[in-house]
Amino acid sequence: MAGKLEGRVAIITGAGGGLGAECARVLASHGASVAVADINGTAAEVVAESIRAGGGKAIGVSTDVSKEADVKAMVEAVVAHFGRIDVLHNNAAILNMEQRQKDRDVVNMDVDAWDRSMAVNLRGAMLCCKHAIPEMLKLGRGSVIFATSGLGAQGDVTLSAYAASKAGLMMLAKSVAAQYGKQGVRSNALQIGLAPAENAHETMPAALLNIIRENHLTPELGTPRQIADVVAFLASDESSFITGTTIVADGGFGSHTPSMVGMKALFAQSGSNKM
Repeated sequence: MAGKLEGRVAIITGAGGGLGAECARVLASHGASVAVADINGTAAEVVAESIRAGGGKAIGVSTDVSKEADVKAMVEAVVAHFGRIDVLHNNAAILNMEQRQKDRDVVNMDVDAWDRSMAVNLRGAMLCCKHAIPEMLKLGRGSVIFATSGLGAQGDVTLSAYAASKAGLMMLAKSVAAQYGKQGVRSNALQIGLAPAENAHETMPAALLNIIRENHLTPELGTPRQIADVVAFLASDESSFITGTTIVADGGFGSHTPSMVGMKALFAQSGSNKM
């Protein structure tokens, strides 16, 4: 039985590790030919090789999505190798330890960190759309997916640049849907809850992870596979009537009042069984 993405070609940016790598593996498992794009070309090739070793089809492409020449070359390489582009998952983002330390509240913002966040997270996604969507238009079909975050919808005490860039992606998803929907190209944002991959724990203190876990409405944080499954859904015809919107996969994190966890603790102290 053919996979639901059999015959499709997908580009996944920022796929040299973490959630992007898992998305690449899962889309390949559904039959897609995958272009693993990452600024770290070696990491991208390692992921691509693991997919090929498992019987899938993949290539690694070294790409800095903030540079238009890199993005144009990446799209050309994918078309040259696979002949088409059906899916673009704009997953690339910058949020390493150095960036976290500089991307703070607005008064204490490092402006270079702000610019870097916008260049990679928002400009990068726009550039990938600019060069990949024309290939989709040739086919009369395509799915564009933007990896966003609850920080793009909810204010927080830090990561102001990251949050603003992710909010921008939600609007960009709507713009792409409005502009190319009648030509067969769908576009959606995926608001992701915390689903720690192997690289997340290096940049997030355990205490912070615990706070976020307590605010989820699921017993545990998400897993990369749970996010990748939603990406595969949006990439496939199963979601053919979904476009121009934001799908939330966050374990209920964004669905409740910010005071809920504190209220639960208060009721527990008072011996109330109301919650």
